[in-house]
Amino acid sequence: MSGPLPSPEPSKPPRPSRDAARTRWLRTNSARLGLIAAVPICGLITPGLGAVALAGALVALWRKNPWPRQGKVAVTIAAAALLGAVAPAAPPKDGAQDRTAAVQRVPAPAIPSASAAPVASSRPLADFRGKSLDVAYSKITKTGATVVFHDASDGDEEIGFSSRALWAVCFQNETGAGAERTVDLGAVRRGDPCPTRDGAPLPLPTMPESVWKTWRQARKDLIALGVAADRVRAGEAYVNDTLPEEGKYDSWRVCAHDPASGEPIRADADVTLYLSSPANGCPESRRGVGTSARLSDRDGDGDPDYRDPYPGDRDRTSAFPDGIPRGSNDSNDSDGHGWNPCHHTHWC
Repeated sequence: MSGPLPSPEPSKPPRPSRDAARTRWLRTNSARLGLIAAVPICGLITPGLGAVALAGALVALWRKNPWPRQGKVAVTIAAAALLGAVAPAAPPKDGAQDRTAAVQRVPAPAIPSASAAPVASSRPLADFRGKSLDVAYSKITKTGATVVFHDASDGDEEIGFSSRALWAVCFQNETGAGAERTVDLGAVRRGDPCPTRDGAPLPLPTMPESVWKTWRQARKDLIALGVAADRVRAGEAYVNDTLPEEGKYDSWRVCAHDPASGEPIRADADVTLYLSSPANGCPESRRGVGTSARLSDRDGDGDPDYRDPYPGDRDRTSAFPDGIPRGSNDSNDSDGHGWNPCHHTHWC
C-alpha cells in the first residue's frame, strides 16, 4: 500500500545577483544626485573627466527615471552649467593671445590740459588752397607745424601779420615731418587770380583803350573784364564842367581814363573814365584831363559857355538860377550889345 505523498517544500525567492543590485542602486535619487554633484569635481581635475562624469549623470538622470520631464531638463542644464563654470577657457587661436596682451600693455591716452602746447602730428594736412590765409594759418598752427607765408606774385609785397584775412592761399608747400614740419603758404590779395607758379606775375586783366567810346560802351567793356560795376566811375574831362544826372551822360565820350591803356586792373581797383559832352570834344592834351583843362567861360561865372542860356548871367537869383536878363529888350545884354552866340559858345 502506498502511503500519503509527502508535501512539497515551499519554494524560496531567487536571490538577486550583484549586477541587479548595482543596477537598482543607480536608479535611486541618491545615486543620481551624487553623479550630478561629481560633474564639477571631475571638471576641476580635467575637462575630459568632467565630460565623462556629465555623460554618466545624464544617463542616470534620464534612463528609467520617474521624475517629470521638466525636472530632468532643469537638472541637465544645471549640470552642464556647473561643468562650464569650472572648465578653463580655451586658449586664443592665430596669435590672438599675443594681440590681447599687446592691447593690455598699451597705456591709456593722456588727456591734454587746456594750456598744453599743440603736439606735432605727422598726418597729411588738409588742402587750404583758395582759403583765407588767416584761417589756414590758425588751423595748421594747431597741428604743431610751423607756418610761414609770403606774396605768391612777383610783386613780393610784405604781408602784415594783422592783414592775413585780406589774403587767400594759392600755394601750400611742406617740408620736414613731425615736430620739424614747416608749411610755407604763398598767397595773393583776396579777389586777385593766382599766378601760374609761385613768384610769377598775376594774370590780371589790362585796361583797354577806351578813348572816344561812349560812357555806356566803355563801362560795359570793363564789366565784361571782371571789374565790379560800382568800381567804374565817371569824372569830368574839364575841371569847370559838370556831369548831368546819372543816366543823362550815357552818350558822353571818354577823353581819358585811369588806369591808362595796357595797365593791369586789380579786383579792388577803381577805374575812372573822364567824360566830355560830344559837342565840346576832348582837351588837346590828355595830360590836362581832370586837372587843369578848362572849357571857355567868357563871362567868368564859373560855368562853361555852352551851359549859359542867357547873356550877362552873373547876377543869379532863385527866380533866375541861370542869370537875370539885362537891357531894354531880349536882344541886348547889360552892356547894350546885342546877344552874340560867339560870346556864349565854344564855336567862336
